[in-house]
Amino acid sequence: MKFSLPKKTEARGFTLIEILVVIGIIAVLAAVVLIAINPARQFAQANDSQRTSNLNAILNAVGQYMADHQGTIPANIAAGDTSDTDNFEVIGDGAGEADICADLVPTYMPALPVDPTAGDDAPVDDCAATYDTGYQILQDSTTGRISVLADGQIEAEIIVTR
Repeated sequence: MKFSLPKKTEARGFTLIEILVVIGIIAVLAAVVLIAINPARQFAQANDSQRTSNLNAILNAVGQYMADHQGTIPANIAAGDTSDTDNFEVIGDGAGEADICADLVPTYMPALPVDPTAGDDAPVDDCAATYDTGYQILQDSTTGRISVLADGQIEAEIIVTR
């Protein structure tokens, strides 16, 4: 008589420990990817890029205005010390603000750009309406150069000067 051991059946599937280890690894990798991507920082960088582009557009329009008016700047841009950012005036139509909309729109730009984080970020194309771009402007009293300033999200201040 021949005696044989029963055949061992192979286990199928994964154990609970194996599944938990895989889920843990996936969770750690997902956390690392979210930290690396950091969507809030990406949005802040995009907003700062938009601000820089808007500041350049405003300065280009002011430069074109000056070229057409024999070097005269728009009447409502104040002169002062550009090294102190408290001297800058907001580009808007309120009291003590630089109301340059009528000088620039629509001849030199179709509309004044507005800060991307402003509540209503539609560009200002109606100069008769109340507006506030969120940007600031000043002419340096010693050099005559025009500077436009924006409060940034990544950088504290974004200043473009020409």
